[in-house]
Amino acid sequence: MLLTRALLLKDEPAGTLQSLHELFALANAMEKEAADRYSELAEEMRAQDRNDLAAVFVQLAAAEREHVDSVTRWSLSRCGKAPDPALVRWDAPETFDAETMAEIKASQLTTPYRALAMAVRNEERAFAFWSYVAAFAADSEIRKAAEAMAREELAHVATLRKERRSAYHLEHKERAGEGAADAAAPVDAGALESRLAVRLAELEARVLGRSQSRAHELCEEAELMSTRAAGFESFAAALQEADAQTIAEALTDAYLDGAERSDDPARVELLQTLAERAIARLAWLRSLEPFVRAKA
Repeated sequence: MLLTRALLLKDEPAGTLQSLHELFALANAMEKEAADRYSELAEEMRAQDRNDLAAVFVQLAAAEREHVDSVTRWSLSRCGKAPDPALVRWDAPETFDAETMAEIKASQLTTPYRALAMAVRNEERAFAFWSYVAAFAADSEIRKAAEAMAREELAHVATLRKERRSAYHLEHKERAGEGAADAAAPVDAGALESRLAVRLAELEARVLGRSQSRAHELCEEAELMSTRAAGFESFAAALQEADAQTIAEALTDAYLDGAERSDDPARVELLQTLAERAIARLAWLRSLEPFVRAKA
């Protein structure tokens, strides 16, 4: 699972933590940055008179400030003093989705669901970061503290996923009320994987070298995954017209959420397998996006 977690990070950590003092200082800085970013988005949404989104980001900022307070209390308990910002020796890998933040500011199509989806990804990256730190920590105290941080982030992921699902169902209920009679029949994950295979084939024709080979591999993999995912989940038919990254993200979220909700061991194993492949696929598509945009 370490490889899967590492794929959530854009870069590996630039160094290793030498003490609990450094660990708490870095954790404090990461939580403060998230709180500041969400507060910034809340202000931007208020300026655009989008109060529903402003309320979501106010809630997220408040939650991150609670995390800051929690790190401070833990540091006081373990080290006898509050986190010292001067002890942050290197920048952590980017765990806050700055690109999506910029898109949210510019787009009029952002919904509370999409805002919460971004927050889930942020917490997943933080979980991946602390898991990575724990895996490579030489000191047992640092390893245990990093593992505890990872568990905290995973708990935050679970909470945000529940809120995201509620927002998702509310949005779909509203859309259904707007024009159910004209709506196309929903599609399952199998059909969406097949559609993603088409998008990946189109992408294969636009890239060169190793990227072209990888696109071809993922196209074939999506066709195989379509059989295994048949009958799972229900997606709006319109999603089939989205780009490869949007479809890949929807499938990744669905597999992760499905595995979390299921109490059938065989189903959980299947969805976790699909989720691991989907996460790797999405990470590659995100890394390729700037190049693809330049070629468009």
